[in-house]
Amino acid sequence: MKKSFFSFGAELEIISLLIRTRLWVQIIIAMILGLGAGLLLSSEGMALVPETLSLEIAAWIKLPGSIFLNLIQMVVIPLVISSIILGICASGDVEHLKRVGFRIFPYFVGTTTIAVGIGVLLALAIEPGNYINSDLLAASGAELAQTDVQTLKPQAVPEFIAELIPTNLAEAQLSQNMLQIVIFAIFIGVAVMLLPTDKKNLILSIADTTQEITLKIVSWAMLLAPYAVFGLLADITIRVGFDAIIGVSVYVGTVLLGLLLLICFYLLVVGLIGGQRPGHFLTSVREVQLLAFSTSSSAAVMPLSMQTAIEKLFVKPAISKFIVPLGATVNMDGTALYQVVAALFITQVYGVDLTAMEISILVITTVGASIGSPSTPGVGIVILATILQGMGIPPSGIALIIGVDRILDMCRTTINVTGDLTACCVMDKWLEEEPETDSSAVKTAP
Repeated sequence: MKKSFFSFGAELEIISLLIRTRLWVQIIIAMILGLGAGLLLSSEGMALVPETLSLEIAAWIKLPGSIFLNLIQMVVIPLVISSIILGICASGDVEHLKRVGFRIFPYFVGTTTIAVGIGVLLALAIEPGNYINSDLLAASGAELAQTDVQTLKPQAVPEFIAELIPTNLAEAQLSQNMLQIVIFAIFIGVAVMLLPTDKKNLILSIADTTQEITLKIVSWAMLLAPYAVFGLLADITIRVGFDAIIGVSVYVGTVLLGLLLLICFYLLVVGLIGGQRPGHFLTSVREVQLLAFSTSSSAAVMPLSMQTAIEKLFVKPAISKFIVPLGATVNMDGTALYQVVAALFITQVYGVDLTAMEISILVITTVGASIGSPSTPGVGIVILATILQGMGIPPSGIALIIGVDRILDMCRTTINVTGDLTACCVMDKWLEEEPETDSSAVKTAP
């Protein structure tokens, strides 16, 4: 009897140690508890308290999550700028940077196009818009006037290209135009790399110190991560409930199936090109995926993504520090897949038949719209409104799916960060034959 008691005590100690030392275990527990608490308090769940009180409780429960996201957003811009500068300068020379650029941008465009292609095929094969009943459509129509959805003003291509270069960095920060900030950082990084050694080392020292400071603040924020996950999931469960999900369940299932196929594609790329075993890759990135799922923000997991790429996937620091911040802005495969499925879903609901040419234009528009979108929660719904408007469909049709957007946002963000880490593995493998000047350049950087 004593032996079994002590054995049970040892098992409890092992479990306790696992919970204390493994962030992914803490996040899974927080997710389960958050969903449970949300169902207990939701008016569509057990409804232990009145609806008005449950919404007030939800706001307080969400507080750790809001603080966590705000802490990350507070330092994300200096972190992105310093990381890109250090990553570019660690590459050693302009020729190496060109080799990385000429590989990574076609790679990003190619994977985004494949993601959109998967979404188009699934949406046309399953036709989720045909499963919507008239009652739900009427209910959503009654709420269209109350739905506040931003739209983006369409731009001509030359104007769009010109505005990639920020004329006012403060304005880019206020509008969270991460693509402009990334391009600014790339210009600064290339310029610093061409400076004389003494001046270059001074700037690199400042950038390195800035990165260390921001990562220290991120480490403080990570202490809140499990509580943030609990609060965010409890809040969304209280506010959304299950009725909104059931009404558009075929649409939700179509998006989730597409994201599942996309992650299978990533595993294929990692195994065939990236030189990683798919099982090892999934095990290594699970903490990043769980944090992305619970926060719906690629920016929030950017430091953890860089750390995971370097320490668990053994990607060179120069590649990780360049690809991850760039990918968080440019590489939005999960978002692109969701956007095209959602657009086709709404056209099916409204009975709009698209020709092959119109679908091709939709694909091109979706790929372009997903590049440079802010790595913050909920941005996909804004971009979707723009795409619908360009197709002549009222953006207010988003009211039909806005109730489940946060849940799908969590899923597509998980795929986005997985795609960034896949890109790190691929680029590291493609460039592993580079001359030894790379490693020496990394060592000389402060």
